[in-house]
Amino acid sequence: MIIVCVKESDIVNLVDKITEKQIRKDIPEFRVGDTIRVNVKIVEGKRERIQAFEGLVMAIQGSGISKNFIVRKVSSGVGVERTFPMNSPIIDSIELVRTGKVRQAKLGYIRTMIKQPKIKERRVKEKNEKAA
Repeated sequence: MIIVCVKESDIVNLVDKITEKQIRKDIPEFRVGDTIRVNVKIVEGKRERIQAFEGLVMAIQGSGISKNFIVRKVSSGVGVERTFPMNSPIIDSIELVRTGKVRQAKLGYIRTMIKQPKIKERRVKEKNEKAA
């Protein structure tokens, strides 16, 4: 009879190693309040095409391989929200259209707004600029 002791941290490290290969590195960094354009692969029969979904990032949930984000746009006067898995193969690319400055992690209040939300633009610091 052989008893093997395995630490819980060893199992967690093994899961991290397996999922690390599946995390996409080509996605730009964005935050809640930013306006992004998500190019989605759509399969129609045998053909495959790319459709853009541009809108406001309302929430970012989860971490690691199971990270999701919610994008909202208004199409023909009707609000449309779509949840995308961050590491999904249906996402062809993500483009950052505009950076926004908000003070909340989730922008659920935008659903009830009648007017379009006024979100200030966030200044993005350049990496090569140094403080004088």
